[in-house]
Amino acid sequence: MVYVTRKAHFAAAHRLYNPAWSDEQNTHVFGKCNNPHGHGHNYNIEVTVAGDPPRDTGMVIDLKQLAEIVDRELIELVDHKHLNLDVDFLKGVIPTAENMAMAFWKILAPRIPSGKLYSIKLYESDNNLVEYRGE
Repeated sequence: MVYVTRKAHFAAAHRLYNPAWSDEQNTHVFGKCNNPHGHGHNYNIEVTVAGDPPRDTGMVIDLKQLAEIVDRELIELVDHKHLNLDVDFLKGVIPTAENMAMAFWKILAPRIPSGKLYSIKLYESDNNLVEYRGE
């Protein structure tokens, strides 16, 4: 099994807020991430595809093709957006890195033409990242 990874970057704002909770509870749980106007991050994402490279190409997946899929299906939709307000597939979802990684998986997994989506690593900052490997 070979693992091939494509990295990408996007900048976005979000607010961590549960509308079912009081302002006090949201502030207690989410702290400054509950700013009513949101706050921003420079996200990095790593999309890893696993598989056995076929003899005819030697590639689990064409990295150019993977880059195009990630850019078209994710980056163009989230870059320089407010995740709570501007991104349809995140409507009604608290846009934590965990929830974002799971949403990204649902979008990308069926679009991978060869190999199999193995993991999504989403870096919210240099110190904080989540990794999701499907269900």
